[in-house]
Amino acid sequence: MNNLERLQRAVEAAGLDALLLMDDKNIFYATGFMPTDSAALVTPGAAYLVTDSRYIEAAGKQCVSGVETVLNTRERPLMACLRDLAGKHGVRRLGAEEEYLSHAMYLRVEEALGLELIPAQDMVTGLRQSKSEAELESLIAAQRIAERALEEVLPLIKPGVSERAIAAEITYRMLLHGGEGNSFDPIVVAGAKSSMPHGVPGDELIKDGDFVTMDFGCIKNGYCSDMTRTVAVGHATEEMRNVYDTVLKAQLAGIAAARPGVPGADIHNAAAAVIAEAGYGRYFGHGFGHGVGLYIHEAPNASPLNTAPMPEGAVISAEPGIYLPGRFGVRIEDVLYLTGDGNVDITKAPKELLIL
Repeated sequence: MNNLERLQRAVEAAGLDALLLMDDKNIFYATGFMPTDSAALVTPGAAYLVTDSRYIEAAGKQCVSGVETVLNTRERPLMACLRDLAGKHGVRRLGAEEEYLSHAMYLRVEEALGLELIPAQDMVTGLRQSKSEAELESLIAAQRIAERALEEVLPLIKPGVSERAIAAEITYRMLLHGGEGNSFDPIVVAGAKSSMPHGVPGDELIKDGDFVTMDFGCIKNGYCSDMTRTVAVGHATEEMRNVYDTVLKAQLAGIAAARPGVPGADIHNAAAAVIAEAGYGRYFGHGFGHGVGLYIHEAPNASPLNTAPMPEGAVISAEPGIYLPGRFGVRIEDVLYLTGDGNVDITKAPKELLIL
C-alpha cells in the first residue's frame, strides 16, 4: 500500500468526504510531487493535484498512479478548481491542515469553498510518523550523501580555516554527490562557540585545541538527513575527552532504550540520566531527538514532554549534548529507524573521538 492509499483509507475511516492538503510536504506525501502554491484533494476513491502552468507538465509525469492533475489559471484560480472538485464528489465533510493554515487562510478557504473545514492535521501527522520502505530508502540515501561529504571535509579542518569555509565545503560536497539541497543551514562552530547548540558559522578561525561541532544534512528524493559530529583539532584536554565520552555514553543509552511502544520521554530520560550522573545535567537543555522525514523536525519527538508511545516505523534523531557556556560543547547525532523489537541506526559515520 502506498502513501496515497494509506491516506485514502484514513479519510474514509475518519468519516470525511475528502481531505484538503495545502502543505507542500503533505502534498508530496500524497501525490509524489512537490509544487508550491498548489493544493491536493483526496477522497476515499480519487485524488487530485491542482497546480499552475509552472508545474503541470512535471506533475503529470511524477505523480503516483491514481492522482489526476488539474490546471488552475487566472481565469479559473485554485479555489475555483477546488470548489468544482468538491462539488463533483458531493463533499460536505472536508478535512484540512489546521496547524499549517494561518487563521486568515483557513477562513478564506472556508468562504471560497462554502464549507466548514474539519481539523484533520493529526490524521496526516499520525500517518507520516511511520515511514514506508520507500521513504526509509530515501532517508538512508540522504544520510549516505552527508556521510560522504563529511569524509571529504575532515581533512580540510585545521587551524586557520574559518567555520564559514567548512560549512560551505559541506554544502558543496553534499550537492556534488547528489543532494537536492540542505535539510537546514549547516551548523559549524569551533572553540567557545561550540557551546551554542544552534550557533551560526562565521569568520572565526579554527585553532589548535578547539572542538569543532558540525551539524548538517541534505535532502534526497524529498527526504532529509541529519547528523552531528564533534572533532578535536590538534589535541584534546582530559576534560574535553571526559565530556565527549559522557555524551557518547548518553547517546548509546538513549539508543538502547529506543523502540516502538516506549514513550519518547523515557528515551530522553535514559540519555539524560547518564549526563546527570556525570555532573553535567544542567548543561543538556534540549531533547534527545526528533522525528526526521520530509521535514527536518517532525513528529514523533524523543523529548521529556512526549509521554506518547513511539510508533513502529518512526525515524528519529539521537542527539544528546553537553554545552559549557563560553568554553566548549559536544553533540553527537545519529538517526534511528524504530523496528518491531528495537531500532536500526542508519548512520554509519564513526563516532569515536577524532583528533585531527
